[in-house]
Amino acid sequence: MHEQHAQIERLRTFPIALHAAVAHLDAATLTATPLPGEWSIAQNVHHLADSHLNCYVRCKLIASEAEPPLKPYDQDLWAAMPDAKDADLSASLAILAGLHTRWAAFFADLPDDAWQRAGHHPESGRNTLASMLVSYVNHGDSHLDQIARTLAALRQ
Repeated sequence: MHEQHAQIERLRTFPIALHAAVAHLDAATLTATPLPGEWSIAQNVHHLADSHLNCYVRCKLIASEAEPPLKPYDQDLWAAMPDAKDADLSASLAILAGLHTRWAAFFADLPDDAWQRAGHHPESGRNTLASMLVSYVNHGDSHLDQIARTLAALRQ
């Protein structure tokens, strides 16, 4: 259980780390795509809002329904939409700040017997609440890494 508390804290504080990584960047930096096949920093931030909103809803479905189906979406198509390319990150950062506060509270209040409740995703199979917490903490970290790699490529 100690590991889950640490993961919940990382989930709760993720928006702070993300904001620190992008707050000082100008529009040209946010929308540049120096790494072939990878998204801009803006697309990463907007994707995080989309993805984490979807996962939060999935978690609530798992907690409230028996073995619910978990709907996939095309993240590349969503990242190509105009709202996902916008250099104004304020709405997505605000979504993430509020969402992660709620999501961390959801996990912190989860009864011990609920952690193994699961839903079924057509691409990734059975997903428990415990595995989703770990997966989305790692998801945030991987996008922070992608943002750092994009910034490094821009500096070269």
